[in-house]
Amino acid sequence: MNNETTTLISLKEAMKRVDHKLQALEAHFKELDFIKDNLKQKFEDHSKTLANQGAQDELWTAVLSLKFTSMELNILYSYVIEVLVHLHTRVLEKLPDLVRSLPTLASILRQKVKNKRIRVVWESVLEEYGLQEGDITALCIFFVAHGNKAEHYIAKVRQMYIRDINFMISNMVKNQALQDGLLKAIQVIEKGKAETAPKEKKSPLKELIPPVKS
Repeated sequence: MNNETTTLISLKEAMKRVDHKLQALEAHFKELDFIKDNLKQKFEDHSKTLANQGAQDELWTAVLSLKFTSMELNILYSYVIEVLVHLHTRVLEKLPDLVRSLPTLASILRQKVKNKRIRVVWESVLEEYGLQEGDITALCIFFVAHGNKAEHYIAKVRQMYIRDINFMISNMVKNQALQDGLLKAIQVIEKGKAETAPKEKKSPLKELIPPVKS
């Protein structure tokens, strides 16, 4: 074996070693890219979680600092509870076989996260009513904050005390998410009343005028 042949063999071996190193570096860079993308996704998810938490904290603050009278809160509560009842009832109408496993709206909100069928029906119901998840969050927070002490007022009692509730909400509720949720609740109920009025459909809720709280 002459020197030229030896040099050629050595060169080929050196090129193989370089090629192996390049492949190792390529694999390493791919791994780093994967780690980078994974960290980026985790950071984005964490940022969204923090943003959602911050928005919910602001909602709670807005709900707890409302400056309405007891009567005004009762009227708002009446719209909120009617919307939540309508949503629950509508979901059960579309899922009659799950009536026993979905006794409350809270059970729907919990189970829709893991159950695709419930989630699809829930989303279709929200679309029917022109509502979004953010509206439901606002309404549920309002319900939790004030439901233990508020009273339900039927439609004619509500109209007796407040002629323009939309103006009241727009004027006094500064948090945009809460304002949007309450205004949409009013819209849903008033639209439903207009649709059922020709049929003279009676409300299933107790037709009694509650005492007005100062």
